[in-house]
Amino acid sequence: MASTSTPAHNAPLPPSATSTARSSRIAPHSHIKGLGLDPEGFALLDTAGFVGQNQAREACGVIVDLIKSRKFAGRALLLVGGPGTGKTALALAVSHELGAKVPFCPMVGSEVYSTEVKKTEVLAEAFRRAIGLRIKETKEVYEGEVTELTPSESENPLSGYGKTVSHVVVGLKTVKGTKQLRLDPTIYEAILKEKIVVGDVIYVEANTGAVKRVGRSDAYASSYDLESETYVPLPKGDVHKKKELVQDVTLGDLDAANARPQGGQDIMSVMGSLVKSGRTEVTEKLRKEVNKVVQNYVDQGVAEVVPGVVFIDEVHMLDIECFTYLNALLEDRMAPTVIFATNRGNSVVRGTTDIVSAHGIPVDLLDRCMIVKTESYTTEQIAKVLQLRANVEGLKLGAGVLEKLAVEGDKSSLRYALQLLTPASILASLAGRSQIEIEDVGEMNELFLDAKTSAANIAAAGYEL
Repeated sequence: MASTSTPAHNAPLPPSATSTARSSRIAPHSHIKGLGLDPEGFALLDTAGFVGQNQAREACGVIVDLIKSRKFAGRALLLVGGPGTGKTALALAVSHELGAKVPFCPMVGSEVYSTEVKKTEVLAEAFRRAIGLRIKETKEVYEGEVTELTPSESENPLSGYGKTVSHVVVGLKTVKGTKQLRLDPTIYEAILKEKIVVGDVIYVEANTGAVKRVGRSDAYASSYDLESETYVPLPKGDVHKKKELVQDVTLGDLDAANARPQGGQDIMSVMGSLVKSGRTEVTEKLRKEVNKVVQNYVDQGVAEVVPGVVFIDEVHMLDIECFTYLNALLEDRMAPTVIFATNRGNSVVRGTTDIVSAHGIPVDLLDRCMIVKTESYTTEQIAKVLQLRANVEGLKLGAGVLEKLAVEGDKSSLRYALQLLTPASILASLAGRSQIEIEDVGEMNELFLDAKTSAANIAAAGYEL
């Protein structure tokens, strides 16, 4: 309860000072940076954004080592535990440990129930998006800093009016020397599209004429503390050279690119493609053709397959047909790592009426899973998580506020206590304070109900859910 006669949420707004600071969105798991393990695989105390769950973190660390050594094929990791015990945070931490270049494809079990495509197609698409392909090509390129960009115009032979670009002269400079190129007008269009100007570092592929802007030459770097421009050093070696280019795509990208029908250039074809903007099912025949091409690239040493991670939260929402299809997907030669998460105990498998199984998952799929259990948080651990989130969100807590919120979290749930932080800070700012006080938390409890209190009120009133 607020100590003043006027509640904080009815207090006049404090005078706002003009600020150029840009606020960034903070996601629920912004504080998670990894599993927080030492080199020997033991959980460190409250590191990498994690509090508690030592046994689960160490188990996930073993799984990460198995994935990195590519010895986890055909199996899945199942995270089980009550709501708000860090199952999603563990899955995100595993993705952080694997690195930014490893595809991570999260989804929720209920996503498969689409009116546009089949349930099995949604699962197959998620698995394909989690399989990366790193293509390495050695190409002949012209690379350097642009010192000259001069389009040459001539009379348009098709019309007596206006002029057309006949060619473009581009000067490129490296540490070793300079070169002047006379390029086709279509390359000039690509240069305009990339918004290239004198002083930019670019490369032009000799075979295809593709133009890529690398960045601005660091010779033009200014003394600003923050800029939107990316500055790169002057390229070394000759202007004309052979360069290894690396491109990361997923099998899902290749499937979608080949499944999309290539219409004509007339107006009816364009309008038809706009009207038919729904999702396109990829046939198994097309996937096999894509796999054949990918395997050919791998055999030639041009590409490398990078198995990623599929994370299916609320896996108990899948039905018996999806579970059967998952068994087949896990046995595939190019299957990614699969992580499931559920908060269910013994329950009926969806799509059946009499099959009761642990976590709502059929026994044959459970046999393929390595199960990791998450534990409930203690009051002290809840206080540490709250302090961590307050630091991430830039909130100041007054005396006794952390203990009060920790008790609320222990009584109701960790998520409820976390959700009180930002609204309480808004009440504090409305009252003209820079930090959250106990009365702000008390007023939050008057304005909002937690799930357990709401259920108790319904039961006391005699209503039925």
